[in-house]
Amino acid sequence: MVLAAAVLASIEMTAVAPGREADANDRRTQTVSLPAGKTLSIDITIGVVRIEGSEREDAEIIVERRAPNAAQLERVPLTIDDTAARVNVRALQTENTTDPAIRADVTVRLPQSATVDHVLVLEGRIAITGFNGRIGADIRRGSIDGKDVSGTLRLEAGIGSVTLTGARLSANGLLRLRAFNGDVRLSLAERPTDARILALALNGPITSDIPLTKRDTWGPRWGEATLGKGEPVISIDVVTGTIEIKLPDP
Repeated sequence: MVLAAAVLASIEMTAVAPGREADANDRRTQTVSLPAGKTLSIDITIGVVRIEGSEREDAEIIVERRAPNAAQLERVPLTIDDTAARVNVRALQTENTTDPAIRADVTVRLPQSATVDHVLVLEGRIAITGFNGRIGADIRRGSIDGKDVSGTLRLEAGIGSVTLTGARLSANGLLRLRAFNGDVRLSLAERPTDARILALALNGPITSDIPLTKRDTWGPRWGEATLGKGEPVISIDVVTGTIEIKLPDP
């Protein structure tokens, strides 16, 4: 059950004139407590998920659903379940459909060091900014973009790219980046003193501003490097695509 004092919710509906097809949307905003140890998960069919870290202690969840008309909004029901241990946000199309005209966009503003159990998007985009906690994100078709991030990040794209800009390594952290058909591009905010870098591309090149020991003459290409203590780990692999690791300009 959600304590009334912990939750603020509002719903706005765009009216649709009788007998006329028109875009419809509704918007729900809910604020929940998110202390250390409490996790968050997000599941949507089609749309954009934005994770925005800040110095706040709670989490503000904003979900906007869109459809060709008001009746079809029911094809993407929204639930926000808030328990003592977990917050689950779900906006999945009914009957396992994947209609691109019916979508749900989710924005979560949460503590920088929060734990996001998983973000699962079938088609769309995942954007992560200012986050240094733990997150697992998986998009089947579309891109994952991160800016000013660190911590433990496990990010995977099916058909699409994974791009991190201004990323930092943190003690006991991990950057685990994967794309099956797409590129992985990692731009670090600074040259790491300590790191273990592992990169594997089954079909595609590997380029790195950090010198790697490589094998790229035939078959799968791989590169590796050990800096300082050899941790934390950067692990990158693609099936078909490019791996790029960049450092800031001197």
